[in-house]
Amino acid sequence: MKYLVTGGAGFIGSNLTNMLIRHNHEIIVIDDLSMGKLENIDDLTKIKFFKGSITDNYLMEDILTKYQFDYVFHLAAVASVADSVERPVETHEVNYNAVLNILNLIREHQPGLKRFVFASSAAVYGDDPELPKKETSPIKPMTQYAIDKFAAERTTIVFNDLYHVPTSSVRFFNVYGPNQNPESPYSGVISILQDCYNRILSGEKIYFTLYGDGSQLRDFIYIEDVLQALMIVVETVDSLGQVFNVGTGKEADLQQIIEEFNNIYGFELPVKYQDKRAGDIHRSVADISNLKNIGFCPKNTISEGLYKFVECYKDK
Repeated sequence: MKYLVTGGAGFIGSNLTNMLIRHNHEIIVIDDLSMGKLENIDDLTKIKFFKGSITDNYLMEDILTKYQFDYVFHLAAVASVADSVERPVETHEVNYNAVLNILNLIREHQPGLKRFVFASSAAVYGDDPELPKKETSPIKPMTQYAIDKFAAERTTIVFNDLYHVPTSSVRFFNVYGPNQNPESPYSGVISILQDCYNRILSGEKIYFTLYGDGSQLRDFIYIEDVLQALMIVVETVDSLGQVFNVGTGKEADLQQIIEEFNNIYGFELPVKYQDKRAGDIHRSVADISNLKNIGFCPKNTISEGLYKFVECYKDK
């Protein structure tokens, strides 16, 4: 099969690309390397790589007219919520306008496409108190990032319904795993924590800053399970024109995460507590009934996922 992965050198994108490499698929990756890294990709000889932005309409038209794809995973985005607050217009160009342009190019030039999958986010739910979050829960986007993700998600589904471009969308919850840059402003708390432990092992005297009392609850999902979800969505007929939450349906608080890491590493992480940040959401968990109905079953508990995450870096 021939795959196009936008943002394929980033966190989720590189893990997806590496899995497709292992299965000997033909893969084209586009990434501007603003957040991704080429070293995240296991074997560059097994892919065709384009360095560029998805906002480059000439580049995207060239790729989508020159190659015929079976599947397109659209993961490229301005992924930092904080960045979207500082640069709302630039964020809109990447996170919405580019998506619309790509979908229209696919409509015109990709008659044999089997599926386009758009990566949305649980951020679309905002701070609405309804839990667990269902795909039909109220939408309360609180940043330009969330607004554009929801708008692009709906446009993706409209192209399925109006123009018969086969599409699906996924709303990622708190994904963690290898290749997530702990220095990124969007990096998840688990990657930041893991980096703290490794730096302490290297002899640095640092501490982790915890905002609030650590009772914040999140639906953390290991990258391995995210990849399972993506492949089920992309290959299942019943997912056409649908949106799916991608999480585990289970919650863990930050204190539990730190305790699990303490057990794995064999020492206690120094923690400095600070006041809860304004706007932080206390609890978020996904209802994944719809994803389970098409065959998804998360394989990793939080303990298993954290252990695998730490093991990934032992030989690096």
